[in-house]
This record gives sequence, structure tokens and C-alpha cells, in this order.
Amino acid sequence: MRKLFLITLVSCISTAAMAQVSYGLKGGVNLGKFSEAFSDELKDYEKMNPSFYVTGFADIPVAPQFSIQPGLSLQGKGAKYEGEVNGTSGKITVNIMSLEIPVNAVYYIPAGTGNVFLGAGPYVGYALSGTYKSVVSGNDDASVEEDIDFSGDDKEANAFEAGLNFMAGYKLSNGFLINAGYGLGLTKIAADDDAPNYKNRVLSFGIGFQF
Repeated sequence: MRKLFLITLVSCISTAAMAQVSYGLKGGVNLGKFSEAFSDELKDYEKMNPSFYVTGFADIPVAPQFSIQPGLSLQGKGAKYEGEVNGTSGKITVNIMSLEIPVNAVYYIPAGTGNVFLGAGPYVGYALSGTYKSVVSGNDDASVEEDIDFSGDDKEANAFEAGLNFMAGYKLSNGFLINAGYGLGLTKIAADDDAPNYKNRVLSFGIGFQF
């Protein structure tokens, strides 16, 4: 009888815990850059490179007002350099599309009709594709666009990436949410050991819904 009671109790607790798990989808704009320029000459011409992100996530409560949020995310990253010198304008754009798995710890603070939330956690990612484009306009116009190699003998960039995410936002009682985030890459992008040690930096803004 006691064994049956314990089994029933554990089953009820597990069911209740599962019932509290919610799922969500969010997306928005990414503004990407590298932690340092390809060369010293490009530092003054650095711009934010716009892209997008889409993230599906689970919200798993582990304590009052505290949850763990694992997810799966499609992230557009990269960098852009744009400027003009002696009548010649130039633009370099690097775009990288990655699939990432973030795991964030999130704290909820009741406010108004919803909750302010603050979160942080690690992520690992894998580059699905990448392009490099250079455009020069002036006396002699020129344009070069090529795919970035993430493997093989001509490998230019590392496909795997790891870093930290930071986020903040507000979630209404109906599940609608707005959020801002910052991705801090911790691993080197360039495959060449002699290349500058630049890493991804991404500022994001978006909306979503938690079911």
C-alpha cells in the first residue's frame, strides 16, 4: 500500500511539473559585428550588419519565478565595413547563418499585468552557410562575392561556435513578449591561426509568444 502511494505521489508530481512547462517562439532583428576588425585600416569603417533570428524554446520552471529555457535557434550573424576614401567608396559584408542551441536561466519579476524577465546562459552553434562580399565604387567599380568555406583544405572559418547570451524583456499575462538580447561569442571565427582573433557580437530585438 505504501509503495503504491509513493508511486502515485511521484506520478502526480511529475504530471504537475510537466503541466507547468510552456513553449514559445520568438524572432526579430539581429545587429551583428566582430569583436575586432580584419585589419587596423578597417576599424574606423565598422557598421552593424543587420540580419534576423528565429528561436523556439521551452520554459521549464525549477523554482518560484525561476526557469530554465533550452531552445533551438536560427541566427544570422556577421559584420560590415563601409566608407569612402579619396572619392572611392567601398563596402565589405560578411554574413553567417548558424543553427544554435541556447540554454538560458531566466528570472521573472512580477510587474503590472505581466512579468519583467532577465536571463543569461551559454550557447553552442554550427555555421550552416556564409558569404563574403566586397563592393568598390569610384573610378573603377568592382565587386566580389564568394562563399565562406567552413571545412576542407580551403577552410576559412570555424563552423563550431560557443558563447554566452544575455537577455531582458517583458511578458504579458496572455503570453505575448518583447525582448532584447546580446550574444557574446567566445570562440575564434577565423580558421587560420595567424588571423586576427575576432569573434561574433550580436545585439538583438524581437517579439514572441509563449504558449
